[in-house]
Amino acid sequence: MATSTHTPDSTTSPTPVLSISPVVLSTPDRPVDLHLRVSVPAAGSDLPIVLLSHGHGPSNHLSSLHGYAPLADYWAAHGFAVIQPTHLSSRTLHLDPDTPGAPLYWRSRAEDMTRILDRLDEIETAVPHLRGRLDGSRVAVAGHSMGGHTASLLLGARLTDPQDGTAVDLTEPRIKAGVLLAAPGRGGDALTRFTAENYPFFLTTDFSRMTTPALVVAGDDDPSSHLTVSGPAWHTDPYHLAPGPKSLLTLFGAGHGLGGVSGYDVAETTDESPERVAAVQRLTCAYLRTTLHPGDAAWPTACRLLAAGPDPLGRVESK
Repeated sequence: MATSTHTPDSTTSPTPVLSISPVVLSTPDRPVDLHLRVSVPAAGSDLPIVLLSHGHGPSNHLSSLHGYAPLADYWAAHGFAVIQPTHLSSRTLHLDPDTPGAPLYWRSRAEDMTRILDRLDEIETAVPHLRGRLDGSRVAVAGHSMGGHTASLLLGARLTDPQDGTAVDLTEPRIKAGVLLAAPGRGGDALTRFTAENYPFFLTTDFSRMTTPALVVAGDDDPSSHLTVSGPAWHTDPYHLAPGPKSLLTLFGAGHGLGGVSGYDVAETTDESPERVAAVQRLTCAYLRTTLHPGDAAWPTACRLLAAGPDPLGRVESK
């Protein structure tokens, strides 16, 4: 197998992908062991890593290592090693609803990602043809919906634990970039009464110290009215309320599924659009490529191409 250095490239043809699951990390301090899917290009070395956090939707299997194939497949085919954990919030685990942290397990989700980085050597050994191919100095985190909340905590967002009132800082310094897809916004009076009462950890979300570079992706037709009274703009809070460097990709007409990023042809996607998903694939890949390889022109090129058409799918702003 070739082991030449492979720089991720969102403009070239996709390469074959190896996807292995489950990779199981023994975790005695967790209700169940941590199960992962690892997807990598079949060839190449010095692969930058993307930790991909699933959401908490109504499907049985999308919220697990089995979901988000449109993103995982694309990123891996363009030079990234994509690692997807099954968080404790996944319906596939059938955990007792009285398990500490249920139902969203906001803290455990972030801890899953730190655990993965702590045990990269073990993961490399467990996956055929992976040993020595990962670049642990180039790590990004991406997450959709509740996974976006997980990613924001790892990028530096803070909150107060509603159980004990302690300030929570789960920032992971090994993570150099992030992609927040339809992520939750600020707390306080932006939340519905239901959210404040049932998910009180959202109340104190603070993006003011989320300093790690990140791309925020939001649909302008994603009101998430069960969670917020602020409408679609709520999902842009991680951009507007965090310090730079940040970029915001607003997708025109997109709902919470952003065209269908959580899986191929899934019924819960209310705004199904292969063209929109393709735009998310291209732009997120380009952003990760440029952010993890400074000087690479993929991101400015992708932004220019997005704006060049007669009927653009969205717009990008940066700070």
